[in-house]
Amino acid sequence: MFLKNAWYVAAWSSEITRDLQQIRVLNEKICIFRTEDGEVIALEDACPHRKLPLSKGRIKGDTVECGYHGLTFDCAGQCVSAPGKGRIPSNAKVKSYPIHEKYDLVWIWMGNPAMADASEIFEIEHYEDPDWGINRGAAMEINCNYLYMTDNLLDPTHVAWVHQSSFAQDATKDAPLSVKKTEDGIIVHRWMMDVEPAPFYKKVVEFAGNCDRLQHYEVRYPSHALIKAVFTPAGTGGPDGPLHGQTFVMDSYNFMTPTSEKETRYYWFQLRNIRPDDAELSAMMTEDVKHAFEEDLAILEEVQTGMDEKTSAHIDLNIDGGQLRFRRQLEAMVAEEAMVDQAMA
Repeated sequence: MFLKNAWYVAAWSSEITRDLQQIRVLNEKICIFRTEDGEVIALEDACPHRKLPLSKGRIKGDTVECGYHGLTFDCAGQCVSAPGKGRIPSNAKVKSYPIHEKYDLVWIWMGNPAMADASEIFEIEHYEDPDWGINRGAAMEINCNYLYMTDNLLDPTHVAWVHQSSFAQDATKDAPLSVKKTEDGIIVHRWMMDVEPAPFYKKVVEFAGNCDRLQHYEVRYPSHALIKAVFTPAGTGGPDGPLHGQTFVMDSYNFMTPTSEKETRYYWFQLRNIRPDDAELSAMMTEDVKHAFEEDLAILEEVQTGMDEKTSAHIDLNIDGGQLRFRRQLEAMVAEEAMVDQAMA
């Protein structure tokens, strides 16, 4: 079900402190904390003796002491102290996960540590660019499989019904979609020409009248998405358009971390090309985007329940082309990874 040789978001950097805490990624429980020097450490959250979570123990310097019998583990997961006389058992160790901090996020590698390459982390253009503003919110816990979320983020059409007060406009119902396969994911996109700006964007664009609008929905394996919104005065957009000097661009970054088969932790923020230091605009956008995501959350949790309890087969529509291609390729990647793991076992 999960692709393990990949980077996932474990937490916002600000969430990880010197306190031991448990997180869950791909159904694995992980003890995560910071060393005295501020480095993030992630260990399997189960003492090998009687499987008490290490997160229920104590941090001592840069080691973790189990709260049951005091077995103590270093940052590599090796036991360095155990009760009683004699040698420490050679199998007294826990798994250690590669970690990298970037974009104020903590990224974790869940597969073969030898394959962990930080250069493969999702690249975010304009992050910390002084000409671009940013808004973000807290991570959201969603009771659905992460693939229902990737479906949603490859579906520009759903905004016409789910987000009528924010992202929707009439053109989002029927404008044709283009689907493109890339080396690392799927892009679903379309230009809608000479249309009225959607309610959310009408409050932030810096020109009057109708617009040409781009919906660019891109999801990369295993579960990271860039949603690019472009609004330019009517007549200046399109694939070959010159783009007006007042064009508004909002890049929405979305990182879905599967915590179990039916639970996902969702991290998000937006970068915009206007008014980078406008705190009031950032606060307004954060609140409005959070409200829109809560609309998605309500739908997706009901979809999970509906698919779990269905008594007849579900159907697919023409608008589902991007989602289906993404799922098929990811399924093939997971199957190939499993074959490699089995061959190496």
